[in-house]
Amino acid sequence: MDTKYLDLLAEKYDCEEKVVTEIINLEAILNLPKGTEHFVSDLHGEYRAFQHVLRNGSGNVKEKIKDLFKEELSSKEVDEFATLVYYPEDKILLMKNLFEDPQSLNHWYAKTIECMIKLVSFAASKYTRSKVRKALPEQFVYIIEELLYKTDEFTDKKSYYTKIIQRIMSLGQADKLITGLAYTIQRLVVDHLHVVGDIYDRGPDPARIMNTLMGYHSVDIQWGNHDILWIGAYAGSKVCLANIIRICARYDNLDIIEDVYGINLRPLLNLAEKYYGDNPAFRPKLSSSDKDISEDEILQITKIHQAISIIQFKLEMPIIQRRPDFEMNHRLLLNNIDYDQMTIRLHGETYPLQNTCFATINPEHPEQLLKEEEQVIEKLLFAIQHSEKLSRHMNFLIRKGSLYLKYNGNLLIHGCIPLNEDGTMKNMTIEGKEYSGKNLLDTFEHYLRYSFAHPEETDDLATDMIWYLWTGENSSLFGKKDMTTFERYFIKEKETHIEHKNPYYHLREQEDTCKKILEEFDLDPDQGHIINGHTPVEEINGENPIKANGKMIVIDGGFSKAYQPKTGIAGYTLLYNSYGMQLVAHKPFTSKEDVLKNGADILSVKRLVDRELRRKKILETNVGKKLLEQISVLNDLLEYKYMKY
Repeated sequence: MDTKYLDLLAEKYDCEEKVVTEIINLEAILNLPKGTEHFVSDLHGEYRAFQHVLRNGSGNVKEKIKDLFKEELSSKEVDEFATLVYYPEDKILLMKNLFEDPQSLNHWYAKTIECMIKLVSFAASKYTRSKVRKALPEQFVYIIEELLYKTDEFTDKKSYYTKIIQRIMSLGQADKLITGLAYTIQRLVVDHLHVVGDIYDRGPDPARIMNTLMGYHSVDIQWGNHDILWIGAYAGSKVCLANIIRICARYDNLDIIEDVYGINLRPLLNLAEKYYGDNPAFRPKLSSSDKDISEDEILQITKIHQAISIIQFKLEMPIIQRRPDFEMNHRLLLNNIDYDQMTIRLHGETYPLQNTCFATINPEHPEQLLKEEEQVIEKLLFAIQHSEKLSRHMNFLIRKGSLYLKYNGNLLIHGCIPLNEDGTMKNMTIEGKEYSGKNLLDTFEHYLRYSFAHPEETDDLATDMIWYLWTGENSSLFGKKDMTTFERYFIKEKETHIEHKNPYYHLREQEDTCKKILEEFDLDPDQGHIINGHTPVEEINGENPIKANGKMIVIDGGFSKAYQPKTGIAGYTLLYNSYGMQLVAHKPFTSKEDVLKNGADILSVKRLVDRELRRKKILETNVGKKLLEQISVLNDLLEYKYMKY
């Protein structure tokens, strides 16, 4: 051990008693039950549904209320109390309007505060007092601790505790206290949140999700393919930038670009107005609950959608040409078009093109951007890279994110591990070296982080590699042969729209395959699980999200409203506490108002994935490993500084 480091540490632990106390404290923590992990995936901008799932801990809050108050509260009262914990400010306002006289309201306050204190105590039972204190509302820490750890309740101190609650009410602090206790319960019920990819695209509010995650007490993120696009755009990839604008136009979410992140789209609109008209293939997808939008606005979006799509298709071509390792020459589609006949040669067949919008394409050099297009994309890139809010969000994504995560013996990954048909790891050649499995993913992440750290380099291999992660055959985030965006816009024949998946997606049904993947990542194949997002589970057609005898758990069930008709549900989440794993299926979220008025929750069915034979302790977790390292260092300090002689 470096003695200079120990000397620095001794400044914090400046006497033997402090070192010994900390060692005892850390060793005691190792024997507490592990905290509850909460897994979510494929949020796709659906902030309201995500917020509700976060607030109710995928049903964990209500389960604790039922366990604690099963003899005291009716089913309706449980729903009412749970709603108060989820949305305290709104529920308190409803209750204040319900009571006609102050005495009845004060009675409700007193009973509610007592129940809240009991629930906080119950939810905090497996945490240290220090950790609970950090979760309490700062202005009420002393008062709540007095109520939490009260003793001698029925003799000398009973009037003392009663007086505390009375004074809270008489001083007008009851609303703030109940609200603070509600958020404390939410925090204690879930110890750590895993977001297994795809915060961005499709839905309207990814930025609000990012703000929530940035304020969350403990979170990690496994990047999804849509997150990578936004990271890539900020890192300097023009083609990633074109993609995010195209997708926002497609789902009528351009206000995310303009209003939320402050990117001026007027130059793009001017270009679009000059060269493009109406086009049914490029009209935005509008949901039934969409904001009011005029026909003129729809036409503007349609034109922008075409303009940025053509820019995207052009920008892809030079990357494909300069990166032979990507093996994507067959995707030089603009070269395969007969611009006189308006047909395309694809997979040995000739197909007619429809809904074409090729006014800015030079048939002799289809990859060439017009001067106007170059100017537009340069202005957009400058604006993206100088958006203060986007900068905060992207830096948080990089800091908290990774392509995969090994956590408490499980492998968390958004997309796939590229495999061959025989189940072996698929190779990819990059600059003369072959990579596969864990090594390939580590290499992808290396390039991504390099590109992010060097945003001024826009056409280098690292930046091109981010786009490859979005669309490449060997990408762990895409996992398909080709992305058929062009075909879906312009070719009627649906056989051209098919995106052939990597063998991973059928091999993951096999337990042996999952065990081999776990071994590849140095995880225990018998104890570990793979937790996967990315591909919506079609429960409506009988697909099971728990695969390979429980080794594979797929938790993308359709938070995105665009997927819900296909999946039949509104997403899966996963809970992993000291007793084992439970998968939770969710019904579509209606509204906060429906929850407040009717106690409507969005949980469906909980399914046991795996039950621990004995209760899992912190000692056996990632946190436990860090604590053991700290204990080892403290023992070194004790021996070096205080037990020399």
